[in-house]
Amino acid sequence: MKKTLLSLTAAALFAAAPAAHAQWVVIDPTNLAQNILTAANTLEQINNQIQQLQNEAQMLMNQARNLTGLDFSALSQLRSALSATNRLIRQAQGLAFNVQQMEVQFSELYPESFSASVTSAQMVFDARRRWTNSLEALRTATQVQSQAVQNFAADEQALAELVNRSQSAVGALQAMQATNQLLALQSRQAIQAQQLQLTQDRAVALEQARQVAVHERAREVRRRFLGSGTPYTPQPVNFYGNP
Repeated sequence: MKKTLLSLTAAALFAAAPAAHAQWVVIDPTNLAQNILTAANTLEQINNQIQQLQNEAQMLMNQARNLTGLDFSALSQLRSALSATNRLIRQAQGLAFNVQQMEVQFSELYPESFSASVTSAQMVFDARRRWTNSLEALRTATQVQSQAVQNFAADEQALAELVNRSQSAVGALQAMQATNQLLALQSRQAIQAQQLQLTQDRAVALEQARQVAVHERAREVRRRFLGSGTPYTPQPVNFYGNP
């Protein structure tokens, strides 16, 4: 029995020996280094792709911010201020601002000379109208000045708001829109200055024309009073009935 067990054990060992030898792995250092280098390159490529995707995502976010519109507009306020000043000019009394109407009225009320057919009553009536025109022109100029003063507070508020919006803009579009509105505010103020200058110059021009008409009217009145200009010939006067 012992011999039989020893024989079986020896046979099992000899049978297992080739199998155990087959599990040994032969390592090639060159192949291992190449595999490690390939893995490192692959990892670097993956990292580069990740970085590229992150850059593209950041670019899309920047584009979204650049395309974000400004949620503030002062244009309606600027147009309202201009409309108020224009309304005062359109409502101006006296000599019209329309070119054709102005030429007709001016030639009628401010003639270079007075013809003999113009009556004294008509001359007085026209003088009154000229005085009224000068007064209304001054009234319009002062109204436009008052409107300009009222616009100062609104302009200051709009300017501060637009500057804050421009400085806190999250993208190029918001900054551009804020800048455009700042330029619109500047243009509105320039137009208002022109309107104010126009009404002031109109008042000065009408007053100067009225003074010229006054001098011409005085000359015509003097001419009519003196008649044809024949010198006066004195005549003797008999106070006591003596020859």
